[in-house]
Amino acid sequence: MKLTCLSKGDGYHFPPCYIITLCDFNILLDCPIDLSALTIFSPIPTSSYQPEAVEIPNSLLYSCEPKRRRIEKTLHADDLIHAEPCYRTVTNLNLWDVSSIDLVLISSPMGMLGLPFLTRNENFSAKIYATEAAATLGRLMMLDLVSMQKEFKQYYGTNQSEYPRWMTWEEIKLLHPTVKNIAVGENGADLGSWQPLYCAENVEKCTERLQYLKYGEETCFSDTLIIKPFSSGLEIGSSNWTICSSGRSITWLSSSIFDSAHAMNFDYHSLQGNDVIIFSDLSLLHSAAKDADGNRNFPTFQVPTASDVLAFRNGNDSEEEFSKSVVNTGESSEEMDKLAYICAHAIDSVKAGGSVLVPIGRLGIVLQLLEQISLSLKSSNLKVPILIVSSVAKEVLDYTNVVPEWLCRQRQEKLYSGEALFGHGDLIKRNNLHLFKEIHSPDFLMTFQEPCIVFSPHWSLRIGPVVHFLRRWSSDHNSLLVLEQGVDAELALLPFKPVAMKVLQCSFLSGIKMEKIQPLLDMLQPEYVLFPEDLRQQFPSHVTSSFSCIHYSINEMLHLPRVRDYVTNMETELAFQLEPRRMEHESIAIARLRGKIFIHNGKYVLVSMKEPIDSSIMHDLTHWDSPDSKLLLEALNGRGINGSISQDRSFLEISEPSKALIQFHPAQTIISTDEKALANEIFEALSTVLNKI
Repeated sequence: MKLTCLSKGDGYHFPPCYIITLCDFNILLDCPIDLSALTIFSPIPTSSYQPEAVEIPNSLLYSCEPKRRRIEKTLHADDLIHAEPCYRTVTNLNLWDVSSIDLVLISSPMGMLGLPFLTRNENFSAKIYATEAAATLGRLMMLDLVSMQKEFKQYYGTNQSEYPRWMTWEEIKLLHPTVKNIAVGENGADLGSWQPLYCAENVEKCTERLQYLKYGEETCFSDTLIIKPFSSGLEIGSSNWTICSSGRSITWLSSSIFDSAHAMNFDYHSLQGNDVIIFSDLSLLHSAAKDADGNRNFPTFQVPTASDVLAFRNGNDSEEEFSKSVVNTGESSEEMDKLAYICAHAIDSVKAGGSVLVPIGRLGIVLQLLEQISLSLKSSNLKVPILIVSSVAKEVLDYTNVVPEWLCRQRQEKLYSGEALFGHGDLIKRNNLHLFKEIHSPDFLMTFQEPCIVFSPHWSLRIGPVVHFLRRWSSDHNSLLVLEQGVDAELALLPFKPVAMKVLQCSFLSGIKMEKIQPLLDMLQPEYVLFPEDLRQQFPSHVTSSFSCIHYSINEMLHLPRVRDYVTNMETELAFQLEPRRMEHESIAIARLRGKIFIHNGKYVLVSMKEPIDSSIMHDLTHWDSPDSKLLLEALNGRGINGSISQDRSFLEISEPSKALIQFHPAQTIISTDEKALANEIFEALSTVLNKI
């Protein structure tokens, strides 16, 4: 097995990307795009809006991470790139020949946003697997991107060149250092990763190629690899994958949440017992605070002792103890507290006459905010409309109301009781919720009023309806903008300065917490765990544990030794043909056979040869045990060959008919002579005193 980490990603919206080579197949794990890089582009300007370069006041932060140091040279809105945005793909993936990729596995809707860039290449022929829910939501997200990009095309006109002017080195040299660093990277390698966005036709052709699986559903790729998805708890349809072959069993552990408030919980039970875990939950790398030098400060973590591990493994109630100490630790209630915090500030804003803007990012968080804000408005007796402005809003909400198998138990109970989340008839009216595809529609203009609460894409604050609402409310100190932690608020809000509206930046759980990783891995019992190099200090390879740690780096191929021997299944007909002989002083029996071996459903299978065997070519080719020197001398004498045994019985010297030497060693017997005929005679005599088949 070989592993190449193409990208560590950058949080929830840009998951990591890998290629593993197993049984001579190249498997791509996720194909995302870095949408956070859109911040280097300027939104489409309007005649009524002129940005200025001032600071952001009145920012409210709900964060465990200190604010980043300000750039010494002030960055102005004019320093951004004024052009139709391109989209940054995984740089190192562009170095691979797409025709060499055999299989693609998708962990989440975010992990498939870059797929159309591959599928529109005529040399790409890999099979693609995802859960039905991830594929459906991913398709809607891609179509929404295409719809938002349409506004830029109308403003800038159709770009006849695939190589925009801003990507020329003459223009890049003029970029502000902050913008330049995002655009080209430290060594300029990232410049080649920018591509014009795909079109709706590319999206439809891409999703037509996807093959859908349910959680726990097994499929076989090329009769060699068995693959299965299991719930990760991160998002609706998000999954971890197991990949099994006859000589290896692998778990691809993506970002996971034990106790999800909207998606089906993390199914860690189904990941037990696999040889290798690819630890791809890199949320720790992006959530850790940074010191003044830019180094990450991870939470303090005490590695469990050997007795702690045994308590999990050997205790009669080990599963119950694991659930108490790791699973049921109030993660869901912590997230609800954050949602309540947002709702409280939202209610304060609308009471003061301001409006609330929530850029659409994580679907699960949006669904929960819709519910909580609606309940908060009702309890406060406020008749404030909730607007969702998105080209795919209705489709997304409708879909979440018909897929109980992808939701957590609480959500399932709501749907089974006839209570929808949002999105249908009377429920929309009762909660004063309105859905619009765009802000330019007559229905929107007739319905829109202030104050109001608006959910709209895009969280980058560069494309989509959110740009228009920001320009309307950025100067209103009573209004509120809700951003996710991880978004560079200073850079994102640069085109909208001066900003008087309050900015509330919240962090939400997007992976396994540090203190839960070691107990989880000890419970899963792998042989090897592959960690990113950045986590070496947290999980050093020398730590005494139930597994071995191997650390990987970006764009370096990691070779993993084979963990177990290959196991072969034998056809019944062939098994009955065997005539095994038990070895002396051994607890095994061996037999000779003639058949064919092939791979079926990920397992090696031996079947009998149908054509008859010519007995004249059959020879006793297999011998074992060390020869008895006295019995060998007697067999040689019977063939007219004379000699003598050494005193220590380590060799037998032949004197006639010609000279020869037979040396006895624990693992081999060596015949030395210049006469080929004599050597054959000695070998035949030796065969008579050895066990054979």
